[in-house]
Amino acid sequence: MEARHLRYALALAEHAHFGRAARALGIAQPPLSKQIADLERDVGARLFDRTRQGVFPTAAGAAFLSRARRALDEIAAASVDAARAARGETGRLRLGFIASALLEPLPDVLGRFGRERPDVRLELHEMATRRSTAALVAGELDVAIGLGRPEGVGAEQLVSVPIGHDHLVAVVSSTHPYAGQASVDVDRLRRLPLIVAPGEDEPAVVAGLRTLLGKDSPALSGATIARDIHTIIGLAACGVGVGLGPSRMLTAPRRGTWFCEVTPRTPLPDLVLSFNARDRSPALNAFLDVIRKNCPEVGAALDHRLGPLGPQEEGDRDSPLSDVAQAERIVTSPQPELRPDSPATPGAAPRTGPRRR
Repeated sequence: MEARHLRYALALAEHAHFGRAARALGIAQPPLSKQIADLERDVGARLFDRTRQGVFPTAAGAAFLSRARRALDEIAAASVDAARAARGETGRLRLGFIASALLEPLPDVLGRFGRERPDVRLELHEMATRRSTAALVAGELDVAIGLGRPEGVGAEQLVSVPIGHDHLVAVVSSTHPYAGQASVDVDRLRRLPLIVAPGEDEPAVVAGLRTLLGKDSPALSGATIARDIHTIIGLAACGVGVGLGPSRMLTAPRRGTWFCEVTPRTPLPDLVLSFNARDRSPALNAFLDVIRKNCPEVGAALDHRLGPLGPQEEGDRDSPLSDVAQAERIVTSPQPELRPDSPATPGAAPRTGPRRR
C-alpha cells in the first residue's frame, strides 16, 4: 500500500464516480479501477459499493478513509517538518561557553539567533574551556566558545576561529590604593594579593600569568581562585585583592570597583569559537550564518576556512564542510603567547582607559 492508493480512495469517495475521480486525478479510469481493486485486496475488505447511482464507501471504507485522511495529513506535515529541519529552522543546538562570552559577543548573537530561529531548541552550558573542548570532541556539544585554541586528544578534528581579542586588566575596590589610577605596573602586581581564574579550568590564561609574573610567584601561589570573571569582579569589590582578567570585564560595570590597565599591555588568549569539522547539523549551519551576519570579521575567517556558505548545490547546504578534503585543509590560527606587548595588538579590543564603576 502506498500514499497514492490513499489519495485514489479519497478522490473516489469525493466524486462517487470512477470516471470523474480519474479525471480529477489526471489518470485514466481503468488504472484507477485496478488500483482500488488492489487496495481492497490488500485491506481484505470491500471499501466501495458500486451501484447504478454511484460509488459509495462501505462501513469498512468509511473507517479506512478516516484514517487515510489523517495519514496523508501526517505525510504532508512530515515533508514540511523535514524541509524546515534541513534549513536549520528546527532541531537542537548545544552550546558550551565560558562566562566572559556572556559579556560579548553572545548576547547579540543569541538574541538574533532566537529571533531568526525561534523553533531551534537551545541547550546552553556554561563550562570551562578544557571541559567544553572534551565535550565537543565527544559529540556532547555542537559548538563551544572558550579561551585559546582547543588542545588535547581529538582537537585536530575541530574548526576554530577567533571571535574576540582581549588584553589583561586589573580590577580593584573603589577604596583600594590603586583606585583612580589609570594603570598598574606588572612589577607591583607581584607584591599584591591577586584574584585569578583556576588553572585546571583555564590553563592557557594561568600559564600566561605564570610567565608574566614568574613561575614561582608568591602572588600567584597564594592567589584567591575565582570561577569566572563575575566572581573576580565581585571579590575585588569586597577588597579581597586585585582581580586579573580579560579587558571584556570593562563591559560589566559594578558599583564600588575601579579598572586599571596593566602595563606593559599584555595580550590574553583569544576568545575562540570551535565546532567539529564533520558536523552536519543544519542548526549549527544556521548558527554560523548568524555569526557571519553579526560579526563580519568572524564571518570572513569562517569563509576563509570553510568557503562562503551562500547558495550551494543541493546536498551541500546541510554541512559546514562539504567534504573531508576541506576539513583536512583547515588551519587554526596560532594563539599569542601571554607576554607584555607595548604596541596594540592588531584587532585587539580598543583601549578604553580606566573606568570607575
